[in-house]
Amino acid sequence: MNRHSRIFRSFLTSYIVILIIPSIAGYMSYRTSIAVTQSVSIENSVTQLQNSKQILERRMAEVEGFTRQLALNQDLYVLMNQKKDIDDGNVYGIWKLMKEVMVFSQTNDFLKNYYIYLRNENVVLTPGSAYFRPEHYYEYGHYDDMDQAQWQQQVLDRTHSREILPMKPFTMNGTQTSVISYMQSLPLDSFGSKAPATVVVLIDQKTVASLLSGVKDRYGGGWTYVSNAEGDPISMAGIGEDEIKAINADGAFDKAKQSQFYRDDLVITIRSAATGWVYRAGIPRKALMENANTIKYITWSVTGAALLIGLAVGWMLSHRNSAPINRLLGVVREQFGKDEPIGRNAYDFLQGNIATIITSNRTLEQELTRQQPLIRDAFLKRLLAGEFQTREEIEAAAAQADTGLALGRGSVGILHIHGYAGLDSVDILNELSAARLLLKQSLRDIDGRILMTDLGSDRVVAIFPAEGGDADAEAFRTAVQALLDPFAAYLFSEYKITVTGSFGELFDSGMEVSRSYEQAKETMGYADYTQRKGMLWYADIRQESSTYYYPLDMELRLISTIRAGDEEEAKRIVQSVMQQNTEDRELSPEMANQLIGELKGTLLKLLDQKAFAESDRFEDAKDRILAVQLAGSIEAIRGELNGIIETLCGMITSKKNDLHIRTVEQIKQFVAEQYSDAELTLYRIAEQAERPEKYISQLFKEVTGTNLSDHLEKVRMDRAGELLRGKALTVDEIASQVGYNSSHSFRRAFKRVMGVAPSAYRQSFD
Repeated sequence: MNRHSRIFRSFLTSYIVILIIPSIAGYMSYRTSIAVTQSVSIENSVTQLQNSKQILERRMAEVEGFTRQLALNQDLYVLMNQKKDIDDGNVYGIWKLMKEVMVFSQTNDFLKNYYIYLRNENVVLTPGSAYFRPEHYYEYGHYDDMDQAQWQQQVLDRTHSREILPMKPFTMNGTQTSVISYMQSLPLDSFGSKAPATVVVLIDQKTVASLLSGVKDRYGGGWTYVSNAEGDPISMAGIGEDEIKAINADGAFDKAKQSQFYRDDLVITIRSAATGWVYRAGIPRKALMENANTIKYITWSVTGAALLIGLAVGWMLSHRNSAPINRLLGVVREQFGKDEPIGRNAYDFLQGNIATIITSNRTLEQELTRQQPLIRDAFLKRLLAGEFQTREEIEAAAAQADTGLALGRGSVGILHIHGYAGLDSVDILNELSAARLLLKQSLRDIDGRILMTDLGSDRVVAIFPAEGGDADAEAFRTAVQALLDPFAAYLFSEYKITVTGSFGELFDSGMEVSRSYEQAKETMGYADYTQRKGMLWYADIRQESSTYYYPLDMELRLISTIRAGDEEEAKRIVQSVMQQNTEDRELSPEMANQLIGELKGTLLKLLDQKAFAESDRFEDAKDRILAVQLAGSIEAIRGELNGIIETLCGMITSKKNDLHIRTVEQIKQFVAEQYSDAELTLYRIAEQAERPEKYISQLFKEVTGTNLSDHLEKVRMDRAGELLRGKALTVDEIASQVGYNSSHSFRRAFKRVMGVAPSAYRQSFD
C-alpha cells in the first residue's frame, strides 16, 4: 500500500503542476492572442486584397486577350482594309463579324458592353447591333462629361495601345452608371493619328467593385478603392471620392505603408507591378478586433473551468494511472524472476528490464534493415520471372520487401550501359559496378517510385509506374521519353556513360509484369541485332504474324490464377492474350483456330484437376469449353471464355468455402476438447489445424464473425456456469478446471462475459 501511495502521489503532484501552468500562462496567452490575432487579421486582409488584385488583373488580361483575338479575326481584317465606295458598304461582312464576336459578351461579364469602330465603313458594332453612324451610337451610350465631338476626337480618331480610361460617368440606353474603358486600336501595330479600327470595352464600375468585395465583406463593413498610377479612380465601394482625396491629402497618412491604422480604420495599400494601379481597403478596427475579444472571454472561461475540473480529474487519473504501473511491476517480476523493487527503485526496475527488451528488438530491426535490400532485390527478380501465382501473393511479398509498390499500370524497361562488351577484368567489373550505381542513383533522384534491379554486369531492369494522365500507352511513352532523354544526356555529360533502353508494353497489374519484362528483353535483343541506339519500345519492332502469341508463362499464370479463384485477374490475362493476337498481329484463320484450341486445352487441363472434377458443375463446364468455336466475333469468343472463367472460379470459391467451414468446425471441436488446458494458445490451435496463426485467426473471424479468443473464452465461461450451478466446487477449483491459472483473472473474465461475478451468479440459483 505504501508503494501504491508513493506512485499515486507522484502522479497527483504532476497533475497539480500541470494545472498551475495554465493559470500562470492564462494572462500571457490573452495578451499574446490579441497581438497575434491582430497580426493574422492584417495578414489575411492583405492576402485577400492581393487575391482580389490578382483576379482583377486576370480579368483585365482577358479583356486584352479579347482585343488580340479580334486583331486575328480574318473577317475584321477584310472590313478594315477593303476599299469602300461612298454609297457601298459590306453589309454581309458586318453582319458576319457581329455574329462571330457576339459570343464573347455572352460568356464574360467584363465583355458585356463593348463596341468596334470601323473607320472605312464609319460604323460602330456592338454585341447586338450595328450603328452605321457614330452619332447614332452616341445617342444610345455616351460619357456624361464628353460631347459627341470630344468623344469622336479622343476615342475614335486617336490611336490607342492598351489604354485604360479611368472611371467616368456613363449613360447607356437611358441608364446612368460609371465605367472604365479599355481602348485598343487595330491592327495592334497601328501608328499615326487614325487607325483602321478601334475596340472599346466598357467595364461597369460595379463589376470591378464586386471583385474587391471580399475584403469589405469579410468583416461586415469597410471600403475599397482602386486608382491608376496617376491617381485617377478606377473603382470605389463604401467610400466617396472626396473622402479618398482627404485621406491622400492628410500628412498623417503614409502612402508607402502596406498596412496602418488611420483614425478608426485599418487601411491596407498594395501596388500592382504590372499596371501601376493602387489598391486600398479600409477595415473598421472594431470588426478587426472581434476575434481577439472572443479569445479573451474563452481564455478566462476555459482557464477557470480547467482549474475546477482538472483537480477532480487529476485525482481520478492518479488512481487510474498508478494501477497499471503496479500491475506491470508484477508482470516484469514474474517474467524475469526478480524481486520486487523497493522504495523509489520501481521506475529504475522497469527501465532496466524494458531497456533490455528494446535493445534486443533494435538489434533484430538492424539485422532486418541490413537484409532489406537483398529481400527487395529477390522480390523484384521473382516478380520479373513471373513466379507469383496470385495478386495477394505479390502484395504480401511487396509489403515484406518494403518496396512501397502499388502495382497498377506501368512498364518494364532494360537500361544497357554501352562500351564494355567483351571486357572481363577486375578493373572493368569494378567500373561497371560504379556505373550501375550512378545510373540507379540518378534515376532514383528523378523519380523515387521507380524500382530497379541488376541484370548482368552492364544492364539494369527498371519498373516505371504509370498514373493519372499517363493511363494510355502513347501518353505513358511520351512521359517516359521526356524523363529518360535528359537523363541519358546527363549521364553522358557528367560521367561519360552511354545508356540505351528497351521497354515492354504497359502492364495492367502485377501479374503481367513478367510479360512486359519478356517483351523488353525481346526488344533489347532486337536493338542489339540492329545496332539501334536510344530508347526503343516493343511496339516499334517488327511483329511476326505467322504464328499466334500464347507463351507458356502466360498459360501457367492463367492456370494458377483460376486455381486461386481470382476471376478478375484471369479475365485480364485472357483480354491480354486476345489483344496481343488481334491488335498487334494479323493471324490467319488457321492460326486463330489453333489459338482458340490452345485456350480450350488450358481450360480442359484445369478441369481435369481434382478441385474441379468433384464439382457438380463439372459436366456443364466441360461442355461449354468444348463448344467454344471460332464462329463468331472475337468479342463473342472472349465473352464465352469469361463466362467459363466465372464458372471455374465459382467452383473454386465454393470448394474453398466448404473447406473453410470444415476447418472452423475442426477448430471448434479441438477447443471444446482442450478448453481446460491453461496452456491452450493460438499457437497450439494453429499447430493442430496445420495452418499459420494469422490464417486461422482471420479465417475463424471471417466464417463465424467472432474472434477465436472470444470463442475460447465463451466456451470456458459456459462450462464455468454449469459448474457454478452444480455447487460442488469452489470458485478457485472451477477457475482451474476451465483453464485459468489465476482465480482473479477468471473472476474478471466471468464478469465481463456473463455480466455478474461468479459468486453472484451462483447465488442466483439458490
